[in-house]
Amino acid sequence: MSHGMTGVLYGLSTLMLMFTGMPIAFALGTIAVVFMYFFMPLSALDTVTQNVYEEMSSITLLSIPLFILKGAAIGKSRAGADLYAAIHAWLGKVPGGLGIANVLACALFAAMAGSSPATCSAIGSAGIPEMRARGYSPGFAAGIIAAGGTLGILLPPSITMILFSVAAEVSLGRLFLAALGPGLLLVSLFSLYAVWNFKREYRSALQVYQSGGIRSAYLDENNLNWREKTAMLPRVLPFVTLLIGVMIALYGGFATPSETAGLGGLLALVLIAIIYGVWRPRQLSPIIASTLKESTMLMFIIGMSLLYSYVMSYLQISQDAAEWIVSLALSKWLLLAAILIFVVVLGFFLPPVSIILMTAPIILPPLKAAGFDLIWFGVLMTIVMEMGLIHPPVGLNIFVIRNVAPDIPLNAVVWGVVPFVLLMILAVLLLSLFPGIVTTFPDWALGPKI
Repeated sequence: MSHGMTGVLYGLSTLMLMFTGMPIAFALGTIAVVFMYFFMPLSALDTVTQNVYEEMSSITLLSIPLFILKGAAIGKSRAGADLYAAIHAWLGKVPGGLGIANVLACALFAAMAGSSPATCSAIGSAGIPEMRARGYSPGFAAGIIAAGGTLGILLPPSITMILFSVAAEVSLGRLFLAALGPGLLLVSLFSLYAVWNFKREYRSALQVYQSGGIRSAYLDENNLNWREKTAMLPRVLPFVTLLIGVMIALYGGFATPSETAGLGGLLALVLIAIIYGVWRPRQLSPIIASTLKESTMLMFIIGMSLLYSYVMSYLQISQDAAEWIVSLALSKWLLLAAILIFVVVLGFFLPPVSIILMTAPIILPPLKAAGFDLIWFGVLMTIVMEMGLIHPPVGLNIFVIRNVAPDIPLNAVVWGVVPFVLLMILAVLLLSLFPGIVTTFPDWALGPKI
């Protein structure tokens, strides 16, 4: 059987097995082992565990469970709600300040926790009821939290970025720095939309009231005084200090990503013990259990994905697919557009972790041959995968929001995220036109890439 036919059979078998509802890790591992049995020497089966171990024995991957521990410690405490309340208090007089507060709270919490679902859950549980109590439409309230949560896979310490750095063999520190500019861009776009939407809904609520209708909570002001604002800072500043300290240690070259992750996880546990009194075994048990569960699930997916990619490479599937893409002689930007659309389609079915590990052997060689900077592409690909977290039919963040606010209809949530998907598409276009948004921070901090 030719490599092309083997590749088609490999892909179709994978999709069929996934559509049966089998967990992704088991589906990828099963397909890899079956194809090893039929298309590779039988001795290859004796090396399955060795191959998985060798693929996973990266010191960079060690940082993933540690970052998850830090995220679980912060996510299981009241840090998210307190962070949101403090930002909301200080932005009370800004038009659309409540919406902006949710965006900024999501960004900061994402940077501390590194998890999109955790960000949605922690900020959404406080932010959505507050927005709805203030008259914001349910769709907007759900949409801005779902979109803000996607920043968890873009802003450092993003687990998705860690995996891309391993798959593409690029500097993790440079990749983290490259995400800062686009992260600020998305925060700005989301905030501007929050202001525009506030003014639109405010005018509508005012017209209804002036015409004799019910007075909406949109029209009420609830500004806190200076003492009330400053009283919220003591619980928030230690976590912001932790975020800044982790960034300085990582980008200043004082510690490796794994050391930084370990230090961040330990300090997060210390902070929640001091600030929230979370130190007893009964209180720490949910944090440890959540860390073990998520880490085991994620590392198992990574291991099986790497085995899947190894079999794909051994059977020349990835090499032939890359050569076929190059043979199409597409223009540089048409090639990029085709690959990003391919990633969008995969986002309907797969999480970012699997997309990166499964597609990297196929899409990265043609992109590198076309002259694209893989770090720049990694950021672009991450934003496209962010869209996958909020667009149907999978849209993980949509289902997280449904758990946080089950009274909001699903169609309202879906329509609420549509504007943010469009803003992400705009961000991708801006990064393509102005790549300096991605490259400026790493070049400034680490020097130009050689």
